[in-house]
Amino acid sequence: MTVVSSRVLGRALLERQLLLRRTDLAVVPAVEQVFGLNAQNPNDPYLALWSRLKSFTITSLTAAIEDQSLVRSTMMRATQHLMSVPDFRFVRPVLAPLLRRVQRNAFGRRTAGVDLDALVVAARELLAGGRTLTRPELGRLLAERWPVDDPTALGWTAQYLEPLIHPAPSGTWNVYGATPFALPDVSLSAGDVRRMVRRYLTAFGPASVADARTWSGVSGLREVFAELRPSLKVYADESGRELFDLPDRPLPTEDVPAPIRLLPAFDATLLGHADRTRIMTDEIRRQVCIGAGVAATVLVDGTVAATWTIGSAEDAAVLTVHPFRPLTETDAIEAEAARLLAFTHPSTANSNRVEFLPLEHPHQN
Repeated sequence: MTVVSSRVLGRALLERQLLLRRTDLAVVPAVEQVFGLNAQNPNDPYLALWSRLKSFTITSLTAAIEDQSLVRSTMMRATQHLMSVPDFRFVRPVLAPLLRRVQRNAFGRRTAGVDLDALVVAARELLAGGRTLTRPELGRLLAERWPVDDPTALGWTAQYLEPLIHPAPSGTWNVYGATPFALPDVSLSAGDVRRMVRRYLTAFGPASVADARTWSGVSGLREVFAELRPSLKVYADESGRELFDLPDRPLPTEDVPAPIRLLPAFDATLLGHADRTRIMTDEIRRQVCIGAGVAATVLVDGTVAATWTIGSAEDAAVLTVHPFRPLTETDAIEAEAARLLAFTHPSTANSNRVEFLPLEHPHQN
């Protein structure tokens, strides 16, 4: 069994996630290659694609959300993701047991006595004909039939048990606030967990069963990997953990250059594995992943070296870098950060600036 170094695993992850070099892919194929974009915040998918595509524009992603080539829904780990319609159709059914479990754990007591199957049917009826409702609105209407102390629990329950989507303008650039639900204009296919695992490996590189479970939130994957084993390449990491990959996917070498990249909050590159030492040390992980939050990060030579935030001062946007170690690459980081500011704040491009905090100032999330 071939032992693969952490550095090679990191390079493989960056390559599959389109972060070793910007690509000419269009928006939808790019989202399919990385197997979905985390979309808890509306701007994060835009920032993720800006770091991955050569000629990316805000309008190109907005158009794909508006025409529903990409849909935003509750997906992996019960969090919001943007996925292509074909991927949404077969992945969402795989996640149904996870989402039922999340609903039961979070809202089971508050929905005790509610016929959940009937609630799903009622939610569909309320959203029929292209109608959109926010979660509180949906919860209040459902509470007319099932009076409960907390109607929001009914809205959340519908979100978890029914594959609802957030149509545009929700999820588009700089659109914050209430996010109405709608019924998807597509039918779901049969869930195919084996297909999901293979697509996960395509997007994230060699991975263990625990890695795939952490990324997806889906249980029972050990048996799935056992079924797929004859068709997969098997490696070991430096700790002896068994890793699986597709046999036709060569691994990059350790000396492949990894450019500076500024990743948005919740970027899947940092969330795709249980063991994240290929992308950041455990000490840095504790400073990046705090509670349910995942900070925006700066990758230097393929690993997390800093976090970053954008604020404002007078008539300019200011990107502040919060380093975790001494940085000798400040010129390259500043250049990439300046390009990012020109993308996010073009109207103040001549005044925008990049600042570095001293290392002795720990980043406060």
